[in-house]
Amino acid sequence: MLIRLALMLSALFIAAAVVAYLFTRDARYLKRAVQVARFVLFLLMVFGVVFLLERYGFVAWRVFS
Repeated sequence: MLIRLALMLSALFIAAAVVAYLFTRDARYLKRAVQVARFVLFLLMVFGVVFLLERYGFVAWRVFS
């Protein structure tokens, strides 16, 4: 649930930044949207690795011990 909230808020922020860029043609809004998108992708990759470790790493550890 927390990840969904973070994704929704970041999507809203990116959309608002793109709209602000379209109205003002100021590149800092577009740059900020790209930074937020990169950060969200990084968080998703970290979450994916943690999920895979939990799913397969700890299950395999429990089988062998």
